[in-house]
Amino acid sequence: MALSDAAEQLENADPALARYNRQMLWGPIGVAGQKKLRDSKVLIVGCGALGTVVANTLARAGVGHLVIVDRDFIELNNLQRQVLFDEDDIREQLPKSVAAKRKLEKVNSAIRVEAVVADVNHTNIEQLASGANLLLDGTDNFETRFLINDVSVKSGVPWIYGACISAMGLAMVIRPGVTPCLRCVFDTIPQPGLNPTCDTVGVLGPTVNVVASWQAMEAIKLLTGNEKDVSPYLFSFDSWENRYQQLNVKHAGEGSDCPACKRREFEFLSGKFGSSTTSLCGRNAVQISSPDGGGAGKIDFERAAANLRNVGKPTYNKFMLKCLIVEAGGKEYELTLFADGRAIVKGTNEPGVAKTVYAKYVGA
Repeated sequence: MALSDAAEQLENADPALARYNRQMLWGPIGVAGQKKLRDSKVLIVGCGALGTVVANTLARAGVGHLVIVDRDFIELNNLQRQVLFDEDDIREQLPKSVAAKRKLEKVNSAIRVEAVVADVNHTNIEQLASGANLLLDGTDNFETRFLINDVSVKSGVPWIYGACISAMGLAMVIRPGVTPCLRCVFDTIPQPGLNPTCDTVGVLGPTVNVVASWQAMEAIKLLTGNEKDVSPYLFSFDSWENRYQQLNVKHAGEGSDCPACKRREFEFLSGKFGSSTTSLCGRNAVQISSPDGGGAGKIDFERAAANLRNVGKPTYNKFMLKCLIVEAGGKEYELTLFADGRAIVKGTNEPGVAKTVYAKYVGA
């Protein structure tokens, strides 16, 4: 579309869309695309680093209905990279999704922002995703990502994967029936404690912004009907080492026996591979079972201990690993990790808090 044509359309556009003038001047969006954004519903799973940047961008872009789900509260160390929060939110002890809703309603009062304080799991994700045109990943663990993947493949609704740590990031658009799904590319959950997390090796704010901005751009393409321009690649980068790659994953699903998109066995959505929690009576502790049921000897305690040394003093033998973690606010948790993938988080009797601690320091 020529610039003059776009300008002419803007003159005749709904005055309520005027705030998006600079966006509508971009030919592939225009007035028609802006109306599609206005009529779209997006579920954002997780409102931490990636989730806040994505939500902020899509709210400003005019996506009409955002559903933001997160189980956690805001901590001081979040402010380095989680762009929707400030120190007042911490003083008020606001849940992340509620604080995000408050900010976004000040940014754009013309859209609907729905805040849900909940742990996303196999019992509620289909209801949360009901009516959504797109699912967005703002999570910090593969169990939830495989859960989102199951819902996406089952319903046919696309989703956008994103992950970051230190200066490295990954992102990919999953379009059921068009692209490989996440389980075609990453077939299993990484072993607990095997990979470092943002809380053990850190993460840089610009890394978050690169991944989330890529996710938001692809989201805008999808929601405005510009599917032909959606990236078919797995985007990978290390911004510190100045390495940027687009990995061709087109053939990942060809010839595979993917349980999700080939056999349509939704193992995470059914709860078969979902982790479970048990509050331990009288111990102020919660046990978390491994998502895949465990398996003796599966945990590499040496690597897990190496990842934890930045946050505590782990000790281990062939049976278990223990680590006392003292967080910035003075809160203490004792993490015990067993060879079969089970963990006990001592210092809370709330399953949601325990799962957050596990995700932060163990990872998968």
